[in-house]
Amino acid sequence: MSKYARSLSVLLSCMIVVVVATAQQAAAIDTPAREAFLFDVDTGTVLMEKNADELMAPASMSKLMTVAMVFERLKEGSLKMEDTLPVSEKAWKKGGSKMFVRVDTRVSVSDLLRGIIVQSGNDACIVIAEGLSGSEENFADAMTARARELGMEQSTFKNATGWPDPEHRMTARELAMLAAHIIESFPDYYPIFSEKEFTFSDIKQGNRNPLLYKNNGADGLKTGHTEESGYGLVGSAERNGRRLVLVINGLESVKARGREAERLLEWGFREFDNYTLFKPGDVVDNARVWLGNEDTVPLTVEEEVDITMSRQARKSMVVKVVYNEPIPAPIIAGTPVAQLVVEIPESETVSVPLIATEDITRPGLFGRLTSAVEYLIFGPSVQ
Repeated sequence: MSKYARSLSVLLSCMIVVVVATAQQAAAIDTPAREAFLFDVDTGTVLMEKNADELMAPASMSKLMTVAMVFERLKEGSLKMEDTLPVSEKAWKKGGSKMFVRVDTRVSVSDLLRGIIVQSGNDACIVIAEGLSGSEENFADAMTARARELGMEQSTFKNATGWPDPEHRMTARELAMLAAHIIESFPDYYPIFSEKEFTFSDIKQGNRNPLLYKNNGADGLKTGHTEESGYGLVGSAERNGRRLVLVINGLESVKARGREAERLLEWGFREFDNYTLFKPGDVVDNARVWLGNEDTVPLTVEEEVDITMSRQARKSMVVKVVYNEPIPAPIIAGTPVAQLVVEIPESETVSVPLIATEDITRPGLFGRLTSAVEYLIFGPSVQ
């Protein structure tokens, strides 16, 4: 799946072109987290990663997939927030974090979502799973199938809660993919992740996401913890129109999780920025033409080209236009005829197609002969 292959291209369908590169500082900051992944949602640029493709126990962070399944049903209209689902004895008895549903009652989808997102309720997840798929096992199979459709090739779900299971596994990269999918695909429902508290059964519980209590632009997503996974977090923040998504896991304490999440996000916003190189319609270059009714053809990009890079790297960036010169006529407007190549120190080279902005036709035989002779004698004309 392109340069950012295993992950985000299916998720980042924005109004701008996604120019994918691995930032030069990808290894310039260390973290005590066992697994970590930080990327810019708008461009797909990886800012840092550590064991990002290692299978890990995701704990309650995998509840994001449960939530995504509900969001999809809400968006397509087969489920409504005011719909109610029955509470089984299994859901009522489930241990761990709870929203405290009562057996043989019905709970609205709206409350169940908040029970999962804000309170991390295992009982709420089971009510959702049984209500939508008949059983938690069936729902987990559906979660895995949907993950494959989203390009998450390594994630396997065995339950709706993140309850410990040796086969219930995700990677930090794919958790980030899932977060980006939720943010991009469900803007009407995503604000639930920023709610700091929720009361159900007269029990008020606060959101466990420590980033929400900082003045840092954070608005989601989910924490997790089991003995095997350690303390983890999927977080996202937006500043000045730029959004980052962070995944960390394997930390030793709640305090360490909060501190490290804040530190890595601050680093990502401080050290990097997004730069617009060209917009559609901008003339990037005028390419020379062979045997055409015009000597040159203007080149532009189909969509806006944004690149994330460190402020220091920007000073050494090199931008080139590459094509086989001259380009033979005829040329049809909109046809890719060249490449925009962006070289950033210690980063992957970025290549973007350039298209012709005009139709270039071939003149008659006499005109072609005249042009050919002029080119052979005098070389390419100077524009």
